[in-house]
Amino acid sequence: MKRIIQKIFNSRTSTNEDGNFFVQVSKIIGYKPIKITHFEEAFTHRSSNKKDNKGNTISYERLEFLGDAMLSSIIAEYLFNKVPHGNEGYLTKMRSKIVSREHLNELGKDLELLSLVNSKMSKVNFGDNIHGNVFEALVGAIFLDKGYKGAEKFIYDSVIVPYVDIERLEGKVISYKSLLIEWCQKEKKVFKYLVYDDTGNDNIKHFAVKLRIDNKVIAKGRATSKKKAEEKASKRAFFALQDKIKRE
Repeated sequence: MKRIIQKIFNSRTSTNEDGNFFVQVSKIIGYKPIKITHFEEAFTHRSSNKKDNKGNTISYERLEFLGDAMLSSIIAEYLFNKVPHGNEGYLTKMRSKIVSREHLNELGKDLELLSLVNSKMSKVNFGDNIHGNVFEALVGAIFLDKGYKGAEKFIYDSVIVPYVDIERLEGKVISYKSLLIEWCQKEKKVFKYLVYDDTGNDNIKHFAVKLRIDNKVIAKGRATSKKKAEEKASKRAFFALQDKIKRE
């Protein structure tokens, strides 16, 4: 009896077109959801501790996996048709720029997706990647709701048309660290990223990194993860050495 009552309650809340969640999601995706439960899952954080009737955890993570695959596939098809002269390496690199974590985080922020996330955690404690993760989960929910064509239309309208500029992307650097390492290896230069102690009084732990090239400190970076700190140091090193890098 309890399950029947819960099923009726869920059915009512899921099909309530006057609900604020339904209205907000409709505005974001450009149509009225067929099955709102897909989208409720896409905006549910693991900390909510929600379970389905089989005891499985409900969160956006599974839809994030699905949305990542759909996004990659649709962007790959777009580039294949848009740039007929591009070889495999070029197309792979361009796709990586479009679906980079940094870019997806920007998309999630622009759509203000975090405002819809159901979580028991304070949203100020989320890292930047939550924006891109939820964006991918949203794509996954659209795919389940309206199929490949529905996901394709959303990605064209929300990603490709407003954000994808082939000429601009060709000059965009995805990873300054990868660029620096490639240059050092090509020029037979010895490089090393060194983590050193940080004496800051921040509530959140930070990492400070030095980048040495040929035993000389070229740049430093500081961020909330070692990876981000290395990337920041690499970016500063690139701009310090860019004339030499481009010349060589």
